Amino acid sequence: MQVEKTVFISYRRANVYTARAVYQHLVAHGYDAFLDYESIDAGSFEQVILNQIAARAHFIIILTPTALERCAEPGDWLRREIEYALELKRNIVPLMFEGFDFGMIVKHLTGKLSVLSIYNGLRVPSDYFEEAMDRLRNRYLSKPLLLILHPTPEADLPAVQQQQTAAAQQPTVTEKQLTAEEWLERGLALNDDSDEEQHCYTRAIELNPAFAAAFYNRGIVRRRRGDLDGAITDYSEALRLNPEYVRAFVNRGHARAARGDRDSALADYTEAIRLDPKEFAAYTNRGAVRIERGDLEGALTDLTEAMRLNPQDAPACYNRSIARYLMQDYAGALADSHEAIRLDSADASAFFNRALIHAALGDTAREIADYEAALCLDPEHAKAKDNLDIARQPEEEPADVPEAPADDDLSSAVG
Repeated sequence: MQVEKTVFISYRRANVYTARAVYQHLVAHGYDAFLDYESIDAGSFEQVILNQIAARAHFIIILTPTALERCAEPGDWLRREIEYALELKRNIVPLMFEGFDFGMIVKHLTGKLSVLSIYNGLRVPSDYFEEAMDRLRNRYLSKPLLLILHPTPEADLPAVQQQQTAAAQQPTVTEKQLTAEEWLERGLALNDDSDEEQHCYTRAIELNPAFAAAFYNRGIVRRRRGDLDGAITDYSEALRLNPEYVRAFVNRGHARAARGDRDSALADYTEAIRLDPKEFAAYTNRGAVRIERGDLEGALTDLTEAMRLNPQDAPACYNRSIARYLMQDYAGALADSHEAIRLDSADASAFFNRALIHAALGDTAREIADYEAALCLDPEHAKAKDNLDIARQPEEEPADVPEAPADDDLSSAVG
């Protein structure tokens, strides 16, 4: 039986150089490999990718310490790829790179993904990449397989050719580029906004000045540490290197909104939505900016779409309750507040805002209970303290300004 030499490579965008190195090795040894390297038109992206998994015998998944962390997010595409390969019973080969440990990420292996850890994976030590690739070919990809392969649909051929041409034209991955990815992974694993995390991304940039994901993640750390100008500079550089970096647009929008530049923030969120109409965080945050600008109808539309895309999006639910409150739709606002608190019961502002809705509805007992709940979560919540005192004296009216809309912070490299 002939050995099938067709391979699909699945990876996070943060590990693009590692994926390219695997691709280049396999192509050099006669394999027909597919790597989703350039963006495919959004209308056909999903089906083209799924068809390529169906057309290939082997499915390689690049596993680094943070590769599977976002698999719990709705619509996570890496998870979708793995699940489809499992469904089609492809020859799945996990490539486990430096620092990856199934035991540390088992909580992310839910549903169909729970079986991934039982597959016979190949460890790829950083100093023995070529030796590991030889083992990959000679041991993991050399077995005859009884699989039903589905030819690439004719309509997909231009997009597939575009990907293969783009990947083939890339220069050989260098040792510096691979080392830069290792520094990026160290930073992502820290995820503590520390000097060390920022240093990891800076070191990655020094080794590879064209590393968009390193600029993006350093921007996140800088924003969280209050360096908004530095964050915007890093996000902008990431976008110069990769003009279709959706999450860089979203996070630059956060930084610009925090600096008070709401027009630019709105433009960033709108561009993110244009590039990826399923990016729920862009709708959530554009809705928040629209509330601040007084565009309540526009905010309501955005926040409703965010919740449709991700029903677990607590900030979207919280923000929609504010929009409805300001529109004097108190019944709708109350329903959203209940749901926001169900999704995130540790948010003092959500209890404070629900108290305002109860006040508008004349339900003083529940108003007081929510102010007390807000103070249990945040004893220094000055507005809750003031309004609680007023609520206990019915002849006075409590303040009626809700807490500022919440944003949805994105913290991991796009992939």
